[in-house]
Amino acid sequence: MDVFGFRAARRPVLVSLPHVGTALPDGFIGRLVPEAQGLPDTDWHLPRLYDFLEDLGVGVIQARFSRYVVDLNRPSNDTPLYSGATTGLCPTTLFDGAPLYQPGAEPDAAEVAERVTRYWAPYHDAITAEMTRLRDQFGRSVLFDAHSIRSVVPRLFEGRLPDLNIGTNDGRSADPVLGDRLVAVGADAGADGFTHVLNGRFKGGHITRHFGRPAEGWHAVQLEMAQVTYMEEDAPFAFDEARAARIRPHLRRFIETMADWAEERA
Repeated sequence: MDVFGFRAARRPVLVSLPHVGTALPDGFIGRLVPEAQGLPDTDWHLPRLYDFLEDLGVGVIQARFSRYVVDLNRPSNDTPLYSGATTGLCPTTLFDGAPLYQPGAEPDAAEVAERVTRYWAPYHDAITAEMTRLRDQFGRSVLFDAHSIRSVVPRLFEGRLPDLNIGTNDGRSADPVLGDRLVAVGADAGADGFTHVLNGRFKGGHITRHFGRPAEGWHAVQLEMAQVTYMEEDAPFAFDEARAARIRPHLRRFIETMADWAEERA
């Protein structure tokens, strides 16, 4: 099995879906505790939610393997991205802090290195190649790193998460004009009852921080969504088409806004 799916862009935007994978290597599931075997920390259903991407002509790269194998949105050296509780490159706990593995089944350093080589590096190499191609063709390129998470995870953040969490690494990963336009999209979503924040708890993970290089013509934005906006947050994590139909037009506007901005100097 390929470690990721990929569709090249016709417009200067690449959408990254690093946490949607559910595949596991042979024998892996038996190492997990029962609570982890349903992969509860997956960014569920995002390919279905973003079903309009091909129509817009933007590119897509999406993980096939679970974040429990390796987290593509963490640095390969596992440097922490946030202060306080967070998750690592090859996580050993669930979001709630409970153990992920059966006792003694955690990966050692050699296995972590092998996972980086097999799963992590190809994903990042593909992003590098596509961002370079788009920048060379259009003058600049935009990476949109799309995520979702349960709206309440006490170990990771206080209270209920805003619905739309836009991250530009405190303005360092994308042109501020683009950031302002995306905030305006989030504000417009307020008319439908959705809340938003810029650079709140989620400022952008490794993908946003690494590929956000405005001086080089690469711009990167993360959107962390509260899953309650489009699905049931408890197992079996069912997709809710009625909820999705309300949020989807706003997500489409996020993508259209990025593509239009990136093409302004084309």
